[in-house]
Amino acid sequence: MGAVMGWLVLVAAGLVEIAWSQSIKPTENFTRPLPTVLCVVLGVAAVYLLSRAMDTVPVGTAYAVFTGIGAVGAIVLGVVVNKDPLGAGRILALSLIVGGIVLAKVTS
Repeated sequence: MGAVMGWLVLVAAGLVEIAWSQSIKPTENFTRPLPTVLCVVLGVAAVYLLSRAMDTVPVGTAYAVFTGIGAVGAIVLGVVVNKDPLGAGRILALSLIVGGIVLAKVTS
């Protein structure tokens, strides 16, 4: 896998992680079988894609970008779907995370 493909797989892993993070709550503490299976499948898929991305993207960079994408996506979905509050502090935090992801890509 080439470097560009590694980064594309890493972005895919981050997107799957966002879906995984949103799939946890519907399991109701892993008491609902179907949502629990979906949650486990998404978690495994995210980690698998991350491991594939690590074939070409350095481990530390890959993990930082992966968790950054997941964090930003979870916050954005929380604001849009669950009406979580979005104040100046959260906007600054999101900006710093996105900036870190961009810096990691540019410098690797």
